[in-house]
Amino acid sequence: MNSRNWVRLFLSTLFVGGISTVIVAFVVDWHKHSEIVASGDVMELLSVTFWYIGIGLIFSVISQMGFFAYLTLHRFGLGIFKSYWSTVQVVLIIFVLFDLVYFRYIAFANEGDSLFPYFAFPIFLLIYGLMVAFVKKAQTNRHAFIPALFFMVVVTTVEWFPVLRENEPAWLLLMLFPLLACNSYQMLILHKLNQPRGKAVTAK
Repeated sequence: MNSRNWVRLFLSTLFVGGISTVIVAFVVDWHKHSEIVASGDVMELLSVTFWYIGIGLIFSVISQMGFFAYLTLHRFGLGIFKSYWSTVQVVLIIFVLFDLVYFRYIAFANEGDSLFPYFAFPIFLLIYGLMVAFVKKAQTNRHAFIPALFFMVVVTTVEWFPVLRENEPAWLLLMLFPLLACNSYQMLILHKLNQPRGKAVTAK
């Protein structure tokens, strides 16, 4: 990737992070923000919006750090594990999904609480990751499926960890969806930035 494409990816991902965070924030806390909208206080509305944009830019930078860290990890994984790298990634995906259920239950559940609600985030993350992986596979080739799924599940979870340990419902959603938006965007646009102009990426 040349410097021009890197700058384009960086700025466009910042935009995705900022906008998605504003949308998610107003949806998650609509009961609070609806009062500002109803009051017609434009300055307060703009102040809140720009604050969320700032938070979204931070989420975007975290996402981009995770993305480029994974690109490096992926190269090391291919070099060390070779043909077994896909298997290693699948094992890590299963391990992380298990941790999202078991360790969150151990850390935050009260006595007598059911385990089933703690399956919600892992199942959603897996389904969303599978959707992105299928799209990536369709746009490129079958070898991209497992890396895309690994990135969407494992790397997103690592990026999400600061709010996972706090377990604040609003912040869990506020950070998760912008991370997914940024990670999906980077994963699905990378091959388009890298391909030579005038050539299409075809599945093998």
